[in-house]
Amino acid sequence: MQYNTLGRSELKVSRLCFGSLTVGPLQANLPLHEGAAIIKAAFAAGVNFIDTAHLYSNYHYIREAIQDFPDTIVSSKSYDYTYQGMQQTVETACNALNRDYIDIFMLHEQVSRHTLRGHKDALDYLCDAKAKGIVRAVGVSTHAIEVVNVAATMEEIDVIHPILNQKGIGIIDGSVEDMLTAIQLAVANGKGIYTMKALGGGHLISSAPAAIDWILAQDNIHSVAVGMQTLAEVTVNTTRFSGCAPDDTLVRAISKQKRRLLIEDYCSGCGTCVQKCPMKAMTVIDGQAFPDKNRCVLCGYCGAYCPEFCIKVI
Repeated sequence: MQYNTLGRSELKVSRLCFGSLTVGPLQANLPLHEGAAIIKAAFAAGVNFIDTAHLYSNYHYIREAIQDFPDTIVSSKSYDYTYQGMQQTVETACNALNRDYIDIFMLHEQVSRHTLRGHKDALDYLCDAKAKGIVRAVGVSTHAIEVVNVAATMEEIDVIHPILNQKGIGIIDGSVEDMLTAIQLAVANGKGIYTMKALGGGHLISSAPAAIDWILAQDNIHSVAVGMQTLAEVTVNTTRFSGCAPDDTLVRAISKQKRRLLIEDYCSGCGTCVQKCPMKAMTVIDGQAFPDKNRCVLCGYCGAYCPEFCIKVI
């Protein structure tokens, strides 16, 4: 496994970051021991970096996995915008992980310079927590080029977690080239960069080798978060990120997997998913929610807010 220092944070992370959204209740909802075993398999292959979020409700998987790998670097994030709210969320994360610190904590899914400004109080707490050693690095996650450009010049921000893939799926305000230019600026200013959605939320699974080769060929990217929910995916990705060619049989099997957003028939059409979808990919037609397949990145966030629990990624 290859490792890079995450900007000025001094955190040395594996080039492959385990994207844990896929194992938890918003997607595969694996049994605890099964999900933890998949995470441990990645750690055993050299991955030392895992991405999660308060929204994912999956700290219990990570807590079990890191018992055998205590030096794992954990990054989490929250939508909290108040000082007290962010403090409580960070404390919840530490308690759930059985740690007295968390390596990276970020403002979750910022969409513009205005939302960054609106989260100033939460950012103030993260900076105070960093000064006390409760948080080792402060960051921001985003699908927006504007946020990368603004965060690149913010002294408070150590790490940026932007969306990036070969097709530009999920970038909300520009092109792949624009995002790469913003990332270049951020790295020049000492920011650590680890990207998300290299496979476009599953849309690029059929061309995964090319999509991964592309992301690995890009400069200025210290780590890439890839969602994994099977041992086969762990084997293929850890092999590829270690600079070796994975087994063709496994690659073909994974490429045939198709993920989709399932909306159960008992959907009441309340519209909560429409309001919460970060990609504006949901609509309600005749009392039933429907996703726009051209916009949906299969993040599953809509399912976290569904009052009827009728939405999931399968």
